Amino acid sequence: QVQLVESGGGLVQPGGSLRLSCAVTGSRFTIYSWAWYRQAPGRQRELVASITAGGSVNYADSVKGRFSISRDLKNTVYLQMNNLKPEDTAVYYCKVVVNGYRDIWGQGTQVTVSS
Repeated sequence: QVQLVESGGGLVQPGGSLRLSCAVTGSRFTIYSWAWYRQAPGRQRELVASITAGGSVNYADSVKGRFSISRDLKNTVYLQMNNLKPEDTAVYYCKVVVNGYRDIWGQGTQVTVSS
């Protein structure tokens, strides 16, 4: 069974940086894409960044130039977040699309940007 474990969230001051990690465990699966979403109170869950198995990346306009998504050979996906702003405060969720176009979600990790 495929499972996602997120880490790296926390409290950071405006202008600071965090790196989120999403480790994918399991066997006998193929990942088509990885993505990071976030959801703030009173807001819909929004796509922050995505990366496909072929390496194509996309970012929300609000994070372009500040956030970077990447993955490694162990299928761990990362979200490097620089120059964080209070409006980045949200629960961040990792998602992968696996064979059969099944969506697998992580448990979420809280990112709070505040002075």
